[in-house]
Amino acid sequence: MSIHPLARRLTAALPRFIPLTPTPIRVMSSFTQNPHKLLVIPGPIEFSDPVLEANATPGTSHVSPAFIPVFGDCLRKLRKVLYAESQGTQPFLIAGSGTLGWDAAAANLVEAGEEVVVLKTGYFGDSFEECLKSYGAKTTAVLAEIGGVPTDEQIIKALESKPKLITITHVDTSTGVLSPAAHIASLVKKHSPDTLIALDAVCSVASEEIRFDDWGLDIVISATQKGIGAPPGLSVVMASARAIKTFEGRKTPVPAYYISWKNWLPIMRAYEEGRAAYFATPPVQLVYALQAALNAIVEGKQSLEERFAAHKAASNKFKDAMASLGFDFVPLSREVAANGMSAVKFPKGLTAADIVPKLAEKDIVVAGGLHKAIATTYFRVGHMGITAVEEQRGDVDKIIKGIKEVLAEKGWQRD
Repeated sequence: MSIHPLARRLTAALPRFIPLTPTPIRVMSSFTQNPHKLLVIPGPIEFSDPVLEANATPGTSHVSPAFIPVFGDCLRKLRKVLYAESQGTQPFLIAGSGTLGWDAAAANLVEAGEEVVVLKTGYFGDSFEECLKSYGAKTTAVLAEIGGVPTDEQIIKALESKPKLITITHVDTSTGVLSPAAHIASLVKKHSPDTLIALDAVCSVASEEIRFDDWGLDIVISATQKGIGAPPGLSVVMASARAIKTFEGRKTPVPAYYISWKNWLPIMRAYEEGRAAYFATPPVQLVYALQAALNAIVEGKQSLEERFAAHKAASNKFKDAMASLGFDFVPLSREVAANGMSAVKFPKGLTAADIVPKLAEKDIVVAGGLHKAIATTYFRVGHMGITAVEEQRGDVDKIIKGIKEVLAEKGWQRD
């Protein structure tokens, strides 16, 4: 893979302006964030003090010896979070939102006219398909019932054409549905083994189990502001060796510039190896914040398995409380309901205006509905990151208490 000419010129010039010894980054001591409303939407989420403290680092060059190992450390820790440590697997950290990952998959892995199967469990499957079409993909949508997931029969039927790529929205935040990614991947391996598997995991990384290598995934798309627990602004992508080989074997040029792996592969490889390289400036402070968040996940008291169990426990606690109050949910069953968020239907006689702004008055920020077919019938609550794993904060209890108080103030009683 050839390095971008601009990167080559800058890298050649680095010794002239990089100090020989790293200058440690100094941040505020005893940092505590200001009092604020509890943010429990499906992302961004609440951030820990150490993460926000890391985000307040002084201006630092993106090619500084102080920063290079931080960037490389983030790439390596993402491998651990996703269980993606097989040879040839490549992580990417690029300034942008989770949505940028759709462009990464569409632009680098699919050529115009190639077939892609899109499994849809809500709004974000619809949008991923729109992105793929903009790059010339020929898409086949497999639509699930609202609140459900596609059936095995639907998926197997769609795989008969041997598509280039299949996309799975792991957690669609518009419905709170959790797709059985491992099972779907096994169907693909059995019925169309050459098909690349893309997992949109923007709302599931670090709150739901994802085993990249074991499941045979080819690209995982995510962002930093949800289960990972860092501020928004970084697009996270993990690509398999097979995905990289597919990219390198393209017959046509990548129909994009900023998101082209031709430009980014040399950069990611350089930083992970401890060398500086340049294509576009990374958001340095966000990378420091991401490192703090990943340190808490990978090196904290909990194992990854314990972290996932904590999310499931928080989810069950909240959902059980809502069910006891007479609320129902958008997911058709608990088995297909996300552990990092809940999509809760309003009880009969109540609307968004009765719940969402009233919770905000109690300093609890939840989200309204998003799926266009049912948007006015439900609201969404995020319980991921420190809200789920740091039970001593009492976030879930505060949400439940706030909802009970709102219902009492409205004089609402369960039938």
